[in-house]
Amino acid sequence: MKKADIHEVYRILEDVYQNMEEPSVTKISKQTKRDPFRVLVSCLISLRTKDEVTLEASVRLFQAADNPAAMVQMDEKKIAELIYPAGFYKTKSKTIRDISQLLIDEYEGEVPDEIDELVKLKGVGRKTANLVIVEGFGRPAVCVDTHVHRIFNRLGYLKTKNADKTEIELRKHLPKDYWIRINEILVAYGRAVCRPVSPYCSSCRISRYCDKISVDTRR
Repeated sequence: MKKADIHEVYRILEDVYQNMEEPSVTKISKQTKRDPFRVLVSCLISLRTKDEVTLEASVRLFQAADNPAAMVQMDEKKIAELIYPAGFYKTKSKTIRDISQLLIDEYEGEVPDEIDELVKLKGVGRKTANLVIVEGFGRPAVCVDTHVHRIFNRLGYLKTKNADKTEIELRKHLPKDYWIRINEILVAYGRAVCRPVSPYCSSCRISRYCDKISVDTRR
């Protein structure tokens, strides 16, 4: 894929996305009017968890506690019960409670709005930190998950070995106007069309731009 084609590719993806299911964290962001705390917690719940489970678990939890002060009033067992059957729900319940306490102790109960501060929180990596900046604060950031990494490399737009390097290269090459929405768009597209195995190339509207790197079988 030629770097210059990114504008047309993004336009097509944005158009296709209008008829796709939004990722759960994006839904939480809209439902809470970009509340950073609830976005952060839903991001933590989403790790290795199906999207529909993430949404349901997040809604249940936030009905009981939607801010750090309320969250620390519950013990880990109660939080775990509320987010079950999210993957690793017992570990996540401890992480959620510990982060809530840390926000109270060190950040006056507020979620920090800088990536360098967010990654200091236990359980928060760069992917989550960037997503909180985007969905919680509405500011440009490059959130790279497995879909973003795979699709940009499959297109031939990048040649990177891991998500961290993909983030670095996208910060250099991807127009900043596209940073806020690119993750939610590619998460949806990666689940529905550009799947990890046997992607639906025949129905993909950006197929003509795609180098199809490492695609052995397709539909």
